[in-house]
Amino acid sequence: MLPGAAQTNGTAKRITNPDDLNVILATDCGSTTTKAILIEKIDGVYRQTYRGEAPTTVEEPTADVTIGVTNAATEVGELAKRRLIDDQGQLIRPAHGGDGCDIYISTSSAGGGLQMLVAGVVRQMSAASAERAALGAGAIVMETLASNDKRKPFEQIQRIRELRPDMILLAGGTDGGTTRHVVQLAELIAPAKPQPRFGGQYKMPVIFAGNHDAAALVEDVLGNVCALSVVENVRPVLEYENLSPARDRVHDLFLEHVMAHAPGYDKLIAWADAPIMPTPGAVGDILKTIADRNGINAVGVDIGGATTDVFSVFGGVFNRTVSANLGMSYSISNVLAEATLPMILRWVPYESDERELRNRVKNKMIRPTTIPQTLDALMFEQAVSREALRLSYLQHKQFATTLSGVQKQRSIGDTFGQDGGPHSIVDNMRLDLLVASGGVLSHAPRMEQTAMMLVDAFEPEGITRLAKDSIFMMPHLGVLASVHPRAAMEVFERDCLIYLGTCIAPKGLAKPDQSICGYRLTGGGLNETGELRFGDLLRFRLDVGETCSVELSPAKGFDVGNGPGRAWSKTVHGGTVGIILDGRGRPLELPADRTQCRNTVRRWNKALDMYPESTK
Repeated sequence: MLPGAAQTNGTAKRITNPDDLNVILATDCGSTTTKAILIEKIDGVYRQTYRGEAPTTVEEPTADVTIGVTNAATEVGELAKRRLIDDQGQLIRPAHGGDGCDIYISTSSAGGGLQMLVAGVVRQMSAASAERAALGAGAIVMETLASNDKRKPFEQIQRIRELRPDMILLAGGTDGGTTRHVVQLAELIAPAKPQPRFGGQYKMPVIFAGNHDAAALVEDVLGNVCALSVVENVRPVLEYENLSPARDRVHDLFLEHVMAHAPGYDKLIAWADAPIMPTPGAVGDILKTIADRNGINAVGVDIGGATTDVFSVFGGVFNRTVSANLGMSYSISNVLAEATLPMILRWVPYESDERELRNRVKNKMIRPTTIPQTLDALMFEQAVSREALRLSYLQHKQFATTLSGVQKQRSIGDTFGQDGGPHSIVDNMRLDLLVASGGVLSHAPRMEQTAMMLVDAFEPEGITRLAKDSIFMMPHLGVLASVHPRAAMEVFERDCLIYLGTCIAPKGLAKPDQSICGYRLTGGGLNETGELRFGDLLRFRLDVGETCSVELSPAKGFDVGNGPGRAWSKTVHGGTVGIILDGRGRPLELPADRTQCRNTVRRWNKALDMYPESTK
């Protein structure tokens, strides 16, 4: 029996009625740390109560991931005064007599997570759809091959041989269309004889999600070389994407092949009461669940040492991108190379020696676990993070687009040469919620620093609520949402997010000190009326749980969400930072002169009380 099947049957036995679950243990097995949380039903409401962590144990000498899980669960049990692990090292289930838990669920990115190769006929169409399916399943896409990517066949075959992905996703052709090109792609994979990352004991898993008429032909080519799975077409017609079947099969193969061959994961799979999910896939699931349930548009970011993940839900459409070389430790030198030092220095409010700053970057790369020891070092690290986040979001916007190849009626704009092709569905003016996660954001000494890193990098427009993941529990809640959506929602809203406040940013540009928007804030202890001037940042205290009414009267050419020059009223939420009125304009531009730029950034820092008084 397949591990996924055995697991599903066990889940069915233990979870007959989700509302009967009172104690839930969830873990996230990361590359270096396994994080465990306990969720309990208290007075009819699910709350996250205790948290523990331990080193992940997939490497030698232990080479058994469940040891790290046991250690993390034991720490949680000691804090909760609840015995979760018995004398034989097994989870105690179900809960009884103050000990044990009702179910255990987990996510994992240990061992490098899920790594995939994607192939499609047309780079902008079937290959792009396949890439979205892989990323949505939580994968890191190592390479995307396409018939029109301008490489010669022998170069593509060599590239397939060089890579050792966990699996391959092959797509191409609309249903009922031509089969020739997608079969040619299969004929590139077959002679390459790709080897899976975890060795040669099994054949490379290949998912075919293309033209259903080509399935038998692809099987003839790959059947003896790879372990082929056929699912519904990711692009059955040009106007529609069908990503769910491919994503689901990726999850199944992740369990059957990737997880089952990693040290100790066969035992972990047997323990878990729901399918183990890749960590990024679980984060995306909870963000989409929240956006769908509340009818909002949301963006989430998780910035790590090597990569930055950006998730978005706009109009119910979910997208995820991985900026594989933009991170704050292992990949920090690449941030410097891509952003360039002058762009990073825009955010540094003190005179600095460029050679010293470059040395700081290299030291962070070779000593990735170090943290800033001085205020100058903290400011510089946060400056780098702004550029890493900005570049990651720019890549996300370029990827999260309308479908290419869809025939649309030409407009007058098209006739006069304006771009009528795919455009990004990410619209900052329609953005309702922006969520931060990752060390440099979550562990910033002051909430104001987290808020301004988000605002400076993402440049939200109009009215946008800001929040951060308190203890990085979004992966745990993502897998919980597959078992008990209500519990995941309740914990997410009460314990997961720390609301920073609301950013109000009129879109437009003007001359310095020009009045761009009148405002009136009433309620929640506020009674403020005034004019927001171009280049200014204003902050009004409004605590978590409080709301106030905002009346905005933008100047001609400025938009706060109701159209240029049109007034708008809305109720906004407070937070640990409060209400930020951002009059710096969109797009955000900083002075080109370094002295003037430093003085401007110091003024903004002081307005938000971002750093100790002596440094402002």
